[in-house]
Amino acid sequence: MKNLLIIGMGRFGHHLCNNLIELDNNVTIVDKVEVNVTDMMYKVGNVQIGDCTNPKVVKSLGLEKFDIVFVCIGTDFQNSLEVTSLVKEMGAKHVISKANRDVQAKFLLKNGADEVIYPDRDLASNLAKRCSTNHVFDYMELTDDYSLYEIEPLQEWLGHTIKEVGIRQNYHITIIGIRNENGTDILPSAEYRFDIKDHLIVIGRQNDVEPMLEG
Repeated sequence: MKNLLIIGMGRFGHHLCNNLIELDNNVTIVDKVEVNVTDMMYKVGNVQIGDCTNPKVVKSLGLEKFDIVFVCIGTDFQNSLEVTSLVKEMGAKHVISKANRDVQAKFLLKNGADEVIYPDRDLASNLAKRCSTNHVFDYMELTDDYSLYEIEPLQEWLGHTIKEVGIRQNYHITIIGIRNENGTDILPSAEYRFDIKDHLIVIGRQNDVEPMLEG
């Protein structure tokens, strides 16, 4: 479970919030318009009404307690930019801001965003899945049962080969690629030895992969 803050409860903010709740996260939501959060009051742990361009409002949120702050402000990009800059300046650990165009993304990244997402490219459910665990860098649902994950190797795998770990036999997943500072190795050999800097691209059933990544 992670402590997460969503600023801006428009359509994307709602979808993201519902998905994060389903994944058992502790979610706080903020919007300057009360009607935007009314339907969520009995679903989330904390609901705040306030304008997050105001430093006093932001300070009252206690940013240091949140693992991730999502800035999901809708049509007013100037407000989104101000809030992104302010929350980072006031101590947010990791800020993910919503952009509609590449030029917006560039400004957000220069003004405090650690990451930028595009609502028309990044499904709220995929973003929620990725941000609810410490081990998933990327996620894509392929079918009702199978998904593609980009993950870090488990601690107990480090220094061992794929064959020694018994990836398919013991974990029921398939490694289709390994990405690190040397590039990407497609369909790596069974003798490949896991390193802490590796990103593993794997396919597996959600029921097999997700319990493995818990914790």
